[in-house]
Amino acid sequence: MGQRHGPGTGLRQAEAVIVERYPQLLRLAYLVLPPDLDRHTRLLRAHRAVQHSLRAAGRRAGRGGDPLEAVRAEVVRHAAGRPRGPLPPWVWGLRMWPSAEGLDEEARRLTGLTPYARAAFVLRRFDGLDEEAAAAVLARAGAGDPAGEVRAAGATGTGAGTGDAPAAPGPSGAAPDPGPDRESVLHPADVHTRPTDLLLRRTRVRAAWGLAAVLLLAAGLTRAGVAGTDAGLPAPYAGAPVARAALDPARLVRVPAQAWSDTGRVDFTAWPARGPRTGDRALLARALGAWAAPASATAVTTAPSASAEPPEHPPQLLFAGDPRPGTAVVVFFDADRIVRYTEQGGRRSLDIARADDADVTTAAAVTLTREGNTVRRLLAPWIATAGVRDLTAPASAVRPLAIGPDGTVTAELPPGTGREADSAAGPSREGCGPRPVLEVASSPRIVEKHAFLLADLGGLLPVHLTYTPPVEGADVPPARQPREATGPAALARWAQEACALAATDGRAVRALNLWDFAVTELPETPGRAVWSCTRATWWSGRGDVRIRLRPPAGDALTVAQVGSTAACGRFGQHVLATTVWRAPSGRSYQLAAGSREVVEINATGSLNSRTPGRSLAVAAPAAPAPPATLTATLHSGAVITALDARGGGRD
Repeated sequence: MGQRHGPGTGLRQAEAVIVERYPQLLRLAYLVLPPDLDRHTRLLRAHRAVQHSLRAAGRRAGRGGDPLEAVRAEVVRHAAGRPRGPLPPWVWGLRMWPSAEGLDEEARRLTGLTPYARAAFVLRRFDGLDEEAAAAVLARAGAGDPAGEVRAAGATGTGAGTGDAPAAPGPSGAAPDPGPDRESVLHPADVHTRPTDLLLRRTRVRAAWGLAAVLLLAAGLTRAGVAGTDAGLPAPYAGAPVARAALDPARLVRVPAQAWSDTGRVDFTAWPARGPRTGDRALLARALGAWAAPASATAVTTAPSASAEPPEHPPQLLFAGDPRPGTAVVVFFDADRIVRYTEQGGRRSLDIARADDADVTTAAAVTLTREGNTVRRLLAPWIATAGVRDLTAPASAVRPLAIGPDGTVTAELPPGTGREADSAAGPSREGCGPRPVLEVASSPRIVEKHAFLLADLGGLLPVHLTYTPPVEGADVPPARQPREATGPAALARWAQEACALAATDGRAVRALNLWDFAVTELPETPGRAVWSCTRATWWSGRGDVRIRLRPPAGDALTVAQVGSTAACGRFGQHVLATTVWRAPSGRSYQLAAGSREVVEINATGSLNSRTPGRSLAVAAPAAPAPPATLTATLHSGAVITALDARGGGRD
């Protein structure tokens, strides 16, 4: 007699799968969820997606289906759909993120894929499913084109698994074993935690014990008394005890002045509260209230992918004061966000920016005010010296800036350097004017001889500039890492690319690295051309790149611009770029150049060429021939496709 299935049996089978495969299912949900979520929220929603899959997966398994496939499908369905019901539960006093190194980098590589394609990537690469099995899971999860989603995942170059077929269900209907888990350590089940508030832990414990007494007391208050208790809080939050705690100026986190010099984390968590109005309870209450429930007259600006949600816990106070007469500013730090509240001439504004994983450089300054050509910034407590240099004049000296006792500096910028002027500047230096950047040096109390550049590109936080020089000599020269852009070679190269900074959205980008990945000879032209890749790394983890070819004389040529890519970054270190270039004689050449591990370049289509080495220069096919397709073979034997004006190019 065949095995009987029923709702109870299916539920037990689904529960067994979830218990046995929980880390892998959690990873599936984590990587399917939207990549712009912060890590804490993403982790909580991943747990929720796995646990909420139980009942629906149990019903499917109870009808005779494969319980593992049913659970996977429901996890994908929950993670790919819009979150319903309440937000993830609060984890009071803690921020959590996966301890597995590289998991968030994998998530960032999937930016631009649909949720179902991200699911296919995980099922193929990590869980070892073949294309047919992965498509079956996506079909059960509700994907409209499961096979197409699997193909899209495979186009990332790393979405393919080993081709092993999943194991069949166990004889008793228990959770099947799909085989060894690929990269099993790369899952979010093990987490790092950190307190959101180091200084008020004991206060919170006392507050927790006193909460019951407060509620009992509040129940006996008159209506007028309750109104007095909630004075200064927005109406939607006035009756919520948790909201009162988060929006109470008395509970703001305040870090001791010297904490930055005696900590292993040199970032915004080490900033003390500065400014002459840190004790102005009324100003702080207005700032917190505007954040929680901004009035219609309050101008609210959120950086791309930043959340405008009210704080879940008392934020850290960084600054409260009057940077300029008639302008009051309050700056908060809330785990992964910087929030600036401004009062000026009866107008109120709120600016919110992401600050994920800020470090000694990207947490070095916050813009307090920007009026005309005057910018006032608050510097990190570990910044010892500051000055302004013109990025377009690498030989010019740094103009020192006086750092005030509250950590603020004021810079007078040359006319025409605002973002409004930048937007029409274009990539050429002609007519774009000076490009002032902030050059700061860290205190020797945390690191010796560490200077770096910060560019004001219109955001609340400046953008960190770095440079990676070319490598030459050996057959496969060693890789070079980005370095601070303060040396003569870095300054000379950034001077040539400075006016292209206008294309960068400083509200979203945390860092720009200029990588000269190849230096080649051009036909008919004496001298050497530089191939560079400028990678803009967003606070959300997204990376956009711009490939440029700079001949020995004349303007640079933009070869390709690609968004949401791993190219030119830590996980995209191998690059091939190609373009059609017109020589002074008027002849057109197909040019290509590759990074250090390229050993051969192949052209197919309208061209048929196989050239050893890292560069290619052949006569371009006459129009209207279609563009040639170029690939490169690496020292390892892997093949990569060229980045070009079409924006293509994946491993």
